[in-house]
Amino acid sequence: MLDDLIHLAEHALHLPPPVKSRWHRAGVSPRTERVLDLFASVVVSVLMIGWTWTIGDAATRDAGDPSRASSRSMVASTLTATGAPTAAYLTDASLSALSGELHGASGKLRARIVPAGTPLDADALPEGAELRAQQAESEQGTAAPSAGIWRLAVAVGNAIKPITDFNLISLRPSTEKRNGRVGLYYLGNWPGETGRISAPKRAPAERYRPPSGFIEVTQDNADTRVSEHFRLRDFLTHDQAAVWPKFLVLEMRNVDKLELVLSDLQSRGIDVSGVRVMSGFRTPQYNKAGGNTGGRAGLSRHMYGDAADIFIDSNRDGVMDDLNHDGRSTIADARVVSEAVDRVEAAHPELIGGAGVYPAEAGHGPFIHIDTRGYRARWIGSGGGS
Repeated sequence: MLDDLIHLAEHALHLPPPVKSRWHRAGVSPRTERVLDLFASVVVSVLMIGWTWTIGDAATRDAGDPSRASSRSMVASTLTATGAPTAAYLTDASLSALSGELHGASGKLRARIVPAGTPLDADALPEGAELRAQQAESEQGTAAPSAGIWRLAVAVGNAIKPITDFNLISLRPSTEKRNGRVGLYYLGNWPGETGRISAPKRAPAERYRPPSGFIEVTQDNADTRVSEHFRLRDFLTHDQAAVWPKFLVLEMRNVDKLELVLSDLQSRGIDVSGVRVMSGFRTPQYNKAGGNTGGRAGLSRHMYGDAADIFIDSNRDGVMDDLNHDGRSTIADARVVSEAVDRVEAAHPELIGGAGVYPAEAGHGPFIHIDTRGYRARWIGSGGGS
C-alpha cells in the first residue's frame, strides 16, 4: 500500500518537458509546424526572386542612360529598405532626382520655358512619376497649359507635391504676331522671316531661326524669378515703356551660363549680389533703330534671347565695381568677368559662345557681353558684333 502511494505521488509531481518552440506553445502539432515553416520559406523565396528581377531589369534597361540609372537606383534602394515605401516618399525621391535637370548646370535656374501644349517630361523622373502643371490649387495636367506662368508638381499615384521656388513658363506662339506686333507691342521682323540670311558657318543653324514663341510679361509677373540672380524684367527690351503686356525671348541656357560665371567670380571672393543686366533681349526693331545703335550686329544674339550685357555693381554706384582692385572702374574689370567666362566654357563646352568687353562711354560704364551662340567669339569694344 505504501509503495502504491509513493508511486502515485511521483506520477502527480512529474512535470512535462519544456516546450521547444513558439508553435508548440500555441498548441500546434509538430506536423503542422513543419507545413507552416515550408509555406513561409516558399513565400520568402518568391518575394526575393521578385525584388531581384525587378531591380535587375531596371538596371539593364537604364545601363545606357546614367541619369535615369541614378534616379531609378534611388527608388530601387527605397523599395529594398525595411518598411513599405509610400507615394509621398517616392515623390520626395523624384524631386531630388529632378533637381539637377531642372536647375541647370549652375543649380540656380528657377524656371523652364516651353511652348504651350508641350508634354511635360524629364529624364530624371522614375517610372510611375510624372510632371504636372498647376495654377494655384487647380491641377492642369501633364502638358504645358496656355501661355502664362505656372507651377510644376511631381505626381506619384495620388500623391502630388509641388516643386517649390520654380516656375513653368508657357509661350505665346509666334503665329500670333501680325505686321510685326503681338497685341499692341511692336517686335518687328527677324532676319529669315522675309528672306534668307547669311548666318556664320560655324553657328548651329537653329540658333539663327526666328523664335517659335514669346514670353508674355505683364506688370504683375515681371518680377518672376528665372534664376537666383535674375528676373523676367531684367531682360526686357528698353522701349515702349507704357505698353503692356510686353513680349520677351529668353534662352535659359544663357541664364545658366550667367549664373555659372557669377558662381566662378564669387568663388574668387567677388561680391556678385549687385549684378545688373544693361541689355538683354532686343526686339528686331529696337536692335535696328532704338537708342544707341553703335556696335549692334545685324544678327545680334540679343534678338534671339541668348545674350546679355552685364556689369557687377554691388556697391550701387551705377558702374562696374573695381573687380581687379586697381582703384578704378575700367575695361580691365570687364576682363576679370571675361576670364570667368573662359573658365566656364572650358568646364561646360555646351555653353560656348561670345564674350565682348566694352569700355566706359557716355551714358554707361564698362561692361561685358555674354552669349551662347554655339561657337567661340571674343572681341573688344564694337568689334565682333553682339
